[in-house]
Amino acid sequence: MQLRFFSSARHLYRNILKPRTPIRATAKPPCDIFINHRGTDTKKTIAGLLDDHFFRMGLRPFLDSKNMKPGDRLFEKIDPAIRGCKIGVAIFSPNYCDSYFCLHELALLIESKKRVIPIFWDVKPSQLQVVDYGTSSAEQLERFSWALEEAKYTVGLTFDTLTGDWSHFLNTATDAVIKNLVELEAENSSKKSTYIVQARRERDEKFSIH
Repeated sequence: MQLRFFSSARHLYRNILKPRTPIRATAKPPCDIFINHRGTDTKKTIAGLLDDHFFRMGLRPFLDSKNMKPGDRLFEKIDPAIRGCKIGVAIFSPNYCDSYFCLHELALLIESKKRVIPIFWDVKPSQLQVVDYGTSSAEQLERFSWALEEAKYTVGLTFDTLTGDWSHFLNTATDAVIKNLVELEAENSSKKSTYIVQARRERDEKFSIH
């Protein structure tokens, strides 16, 4: 059953999004997918696997360890990537909320009105909570808490590393991302068509007056 869903997603992707030949060295923002994650929890597991899987399918994922080099300034690279991406994948893990950078990235994704696909990785949504360690201002804490609540009440995926099927989950996550990309592409095409029709109507009305 899962293989059929994954095959269907690939078909939609190939026929609608028309993937480009992946060349990581020249890929620049805007990216297709921004992977928001806690490196110490997931960089060597699900975050890295998803990044590689997306890349092999011709998508343009952004993962800090793959898209940044020594000397790059974090916010100068990460913030534009978030604003330019199409979808955010937020991988929530046990130590996620301990990271200022994770919460900042999540907040910027939500503020930029990006679609965010939550992945609850060895953690339940109810366990996620912003903690005041005395290093963030009241305004920042409020911003982070709001973004976290928005993500927690978004339909996402769950995975238990002790009992879960890694291959099945990887395909399911990829399927979800591709379907959202296809929906966004359709929405953008519809908006462009509406704009063209309105522009033509306004032009016709202008000339009819004269």
